[in-house]
Amino acid sequence: MVKRYTRPQMGEIWSDLSKFRFWLEVEKAICRAWHKLGKIPAQALEKIEKTYVDEEVLRRIEEYEKVYNHDVLAFVSAIGDQIRGYTQYFHMGITSSDIVDTALALQIREALRLILQDVDLVLEELKRLSLEHKHTLMMGRTHGMHAEPITLGLKFLVWYDEMKRNRQRLLEALDNISYGKIAGAVGTYSNLDPMVEKLALEELGLKPEPASTQIVHRDRHAQVVFSLAICATSLEKFATEIRHLQRTEVGEVEEPFREGQRGSSAMPHKKNPIHAERICGLARVIRSNLTASLENVVLWHERDISHSSAERVILPDSFIALDYILNLFLSILKGLKVNKDRMLKNMDLSFGLYASSKILTLLMEKGIDRDIAYQLVQRCAMRSYREEIPFRQSLMEDTEVSKYLTQEEIEKAIDPKSFLKHLDYIYDKVFGGDKDGSDV
Repeated sequence: MVKRYTRPQMGEIWSDLSKFRFWLEVEKAICRAWHKLGKIPAQALEKIEKTYVDEEVLRRIEEYEKVYNHDVLAFVSAIGDQIRGYTQYFHMGITSSDIVDTALALQIREALRLILQDVDLVLEELKRLSLEHKHTLMMGRTHGMHAEPITLGLKFLVWYDEMKRNRQRLLEALDNISYGKIAGAVGTYSNLDPMVEKLALEELGLKPEPASTQIVHRDRHAQVVFSLAICATSLEKFATEIRHLQRTEVGEVEEPFREGQRGSSAMPHKKNPIHAERICGLARVIRSNLTASLENVVLWHERDISHSSAERVILPDSFIALDYILNLFLSILKGLKVNKDRMLKNMDLSFGLYASSKILTLLMEKGIDRDIAYQLVQRCAMRSYREEIPFRQSLMEDTEVSKYLTQEEIEKAIDPKSFLKHLDYIYDKVFGGDKDGSDV
């Protein structure tokens, strides 16, 4: 991922320096296990425990790899330079994937935990906004057209509930990726005592792959990328809504526009939803990586490396991009400008036609055949559209409608607040019965 979209903490997790440090962490855990089983003497383990990876060691790994064309062997040799006389005890009885896949689980686990922190911050802000704007009236839209009144808080509540599901998916992916394998070339422990795997993975906080081959199976990694991709897609959904609501013709919300910011090189008046658009663009990148991750599940026999090159791109990029757009979305939410007056003004653009469903229901409750009632309401609605007059006026002036509905009944149905009488019920479903949401 390009530096422009890389936040420092997530970028560090996916750096080469961190990768080799994760590898060394796994190697040391294996050596400790061998020591407990009496295969590595205390003096050798003491020397191994002092090994490290810094910029100089990283340079040495790169030099060895130019010769070997094999990064794990390059790493082993660079660490071997620090334990001369004891190299026979390092990387003993294991294969490259024992280190790479187990360390990758640690790396992904750390990255997922950071993503979950990001998600929790977004959830907290969505909860705050849903409560702050619980009664901020606005028009609900379907197919881009006026439908029935909602509140801005309800929109944020919907997003909050969706992000809770994303959080759950991420937690499930975290559990499913927390597996390692230290079982040798094809998973048969041919040069290992299975206790090495058990002891080392316990120390690392991982579970053993029940039936590994040379690798930890890639359906686990695909689930991780899926959870990232669907979370990114949710963010794109939310950002797209903000983009629509910021359009000149709508103007109900605006993403932050800081002092000194410029929107266009040619048009000084422009305040474009560039951050919401950026979220949409990067979400597409994350989502596209899911295809490669699914294809990585299919490997030849006990393993080939067709997945390896793809993972070196899609895993860091997906995590880094999602970390970035989660925090970008959070900054949008915190600085979002809400134009309540414009929301009310926009409601009047459809002359009160949002009440057509209520009028239809009222007529049906009076015992009128549904199809006849529909025709009556539609006739009044089309007149309101055509003549640009209030829907209530069209209804009250219709001789057929007036036979069944009083002016008071029509006025009550037109009141937008009448559409929101069950708002508390919806909030209670999401917040577990605590109206202020404090239990979330």
